[in-house]
Amino acid sequence: MYKKIKKQKEKTNIEKKFLKDYKHVDKFLSIHNNNFIKKEREKEVILNNINGYPLDEHQSKVVLSNEEATLVVAGAGSGKSLTIIGKIVYLINRKNIYPKDILVISFTNDATINLKKSLKKNYNFDIEIFTFHKLALRIIKDHKKEFIIAPDNYLEETIDTFFLCYSEKFQKEITILIEKNRKELSHIKRVIATFIHLFKANNYEISYFQTILKKIKRTWNREEYKKNKSLLLLIINIYLLYEDNLKKEQALDFDDMINKATTLLKETKETHPWKYIIIDEYQDTSLTKFYMIEEIRKITKAKLLVVGDDFQSIYRFTGCNLNIFLNFQKYFKNAIIFQIINTYRSPQELIYVAGSFVMKNKCQQKKNLISKKHLEKPIKIIYTNKKKKEFLNLLKELRTLSKDILVLGRNNKDIYAYLEGDFKEEKQYFCYKNIQFRYLTIHKAKGLESENVLIINVQDKMTGLPTKMKREKILKYINEEKEVYPYEEERRLLYVALTRTKNYCYILSPYKEESCFTKEIKKYKKYVEIKKR
Repeated sequence: MYKKIKKQKEKTNIEKKFLKDYKHVDKFLSIHNNNFIKKEREKEVILNNINGYPLDEHQSKVVLSNEEATLVVAGAGSGKSLTIIGKIVYLINRKNIYPKDILVISFTNDATINLKKSLKKNYNFDIEIFTFHKLALRIIKDHKKEFIIAPDNYLEETIDTFFLCYSEKFQKEITILIEKNRKELSHIKRVIATFIHLFKANNYEISYFQTILKKIKRTWNREEYKKNKSLLLLIINIYLLYEDNLKKEQALDFDDMINKATTLLKETKETHPWKYIIIDEYQDTSLTKFYMIEEIRKITKAKLLVVGDDFQSIYRFTGCNLNIFLNFQKYFKNAIIFQIINTYRSPQELIYVAGSFVMKNKCQQKKNLISKKHLEKPIKIIYTNKKKKEFLNLLKELRTLSKDILVLGRNNKDIYAYLEGDFKEEKQYFCYKNIQFRYLTIHKAKGLESENVLIINVQDKMTGLPTKMKREKILKYINEEKEVYPYEEERRLLYVALTRTKNYCYILSPYKEESCFTKEIKKYKKYVEIKKR
């Protein structure tokens, strides 16, 4: 119709307006949608009370929009869970969607439990909320397929068995790699486990091993080729042993669940007729998880809403692919992107420093988060040569501010280097010198918040922050996402740590072995206090 009218020599005013609007259809639709949302927001009382809180303008846009595919870029502390709940309430109460026709996916069991409890307690809704793996399990069971779930450490046990039973057969390869060094052996075992997890998480065919071997031969010198070929040979044989053991036990591991569910969906074209799919923490999606969701959408024609923050993408080592988030509109035609820019957790001064720090990587989505909370110099860097003494001093100082103290480190065992004498430990909580605090790795703290935060092990050492531990070169052949900026994921890791606090964030730093991250953060003199003790 557009071409037909355009060819006409004479056009009516209505036809001229149509041609003008059609030429700028994206802008026209955006203005129309914004006007619609503005009117709806003014009359929609439901938006004024979601779990006892009113939704802001940006959150309301997400709730009221009705696109085929929507990405919500939600900054740290911006109320993304509240927005998701608001969307669900709106769909059920205003759009008359049955609760059972809404599929909600989050990444951790805790997140799914908390979301389900909130919807049940406040609205008496029974919503199907899954982790990706529990969703895959549901799909497989719906298709009447019998299997058992492999134990979490089944791959590691298989690797140990291989080195115990087949070391003589592969003595040449093992000697090239480790020369019987126990510490090096442990490292090689971890590399093998990571490789196999990533290999399966990306759903590669076994023929891809031959492709990797050719790439190794083209890329590395003779010595490197010899080493990586030996490692690849061990990996192939352990992978085959592992797959054979799973088959004999009629067992599926976590990676198999996703792939098996996707295959069943492709073959049967059958699944529950969901009308809406909502995914939280979308920045942590892997390709195989993306493929499973795509198969569900092909069958159900469900509308998709995903929420996440590329600044908080910290799980590349598990197969997560940030490109799926950053290139959302390439994966989904006619998709729309919203940003939630108001943050309700951290002070503006901290948000500015953390955001500027993480945005040194220009490949990420630019955000200008806004907080109504203000604190003078909320980031405090404490330099000391006596870390155990100063750690205790900081605990005492934090206790005067609040009983809620969260200590974050890069690794599970970091905390023990800062303690001396007696202390009690129960799960994630420590009682030290009559002061209680919670210790978590930064990875485990994602999604949590605390009144005040203390970050340890931010130092220039192999296992510090950023970590200096180099990824084995062979792993780059199975992880398609390449690092484009130095320490980009470690940079995002510190961003997550900084933004857990509602108030102050303390960084304990040594005079010697100062982290390159601390050197960078302290340049924001207007917002950072430096103490030397």
